[in-house]
Amino acid sequence: MFSSSVGHDYAIAIQELNKEMESVFGEPPANELASSVSNNCVNSKSQLSSQNIGESAFELTHTGNSGEAQMVDVSPKENSNRTAIAVCKVNLGKKVFDLVLANQMAKGDVLTVAKIAGLTAAKQTSNLIPLCHNISLTHVQVDLRLNHEDFSVTIEGEAASTGKTGVEMEAMTAVSVAGLTVYDMCKAASKDITITDIRLKHKSGGKSGDHWWGQR
Repeated sequence: MFSSSVGHDYAIAIQELNKEMESVFGEPPANELASSVSNNCVNSKSQLSSQNIGESAFELTHTGNSGEAQMVDVSPKENSNRTAIAVCKVNLGKKVFDLVLANQMAKGDVLTVAKIAGLTAAKQTSNLIPLCHNISLTHVQVDLRLNHEDFSVTIEGEAASTGKTGVEMEAMTAVSVAGLTVYDMCKAASKDITITDIRLKHKSGGKSGDHWWGQR
């Protein structure tokens, strides 16, 4: 509202100046003068708008000054022990759940194959997520648990490293790919399988320290 008011006042002032000069010289001012004054008005409005946007916006760490994607420079950070735990859920339905429980799926042992897939995925995270750093993992664990009450599989993945950046994406990639593998192993028996609730459960290390989300 402030910048709009300033622009309106400038426009009125320009009109009055044009009329006064026309009455004195018998003709309106040259186009260059009017254009220059008008451009100054537009620039002032633009600067005010930019200032307002800059004050209200927050800085994104994965974009450069002109908005292009970039990898964050973590070299100034201190090394620390970092861990992350992520979870997800695969809803199978009773028919598929019973087949998985009895290890009778045509493709083989669903839980074991999904576990290996999750472990492999964690180590490939930087190849899958463009702006993730290629870090050295010291530990990866993926566990799958069958839930009889709702015919689902709960997947939990943990990743750890000692370094300058966190391992949240490694843990979340592990459970995501493990969930997709469960789907792939079971899709011939049902197309109603869903993968839900992929989320970070815990992280530790770094400047932000130790945090839990939801139940431990």
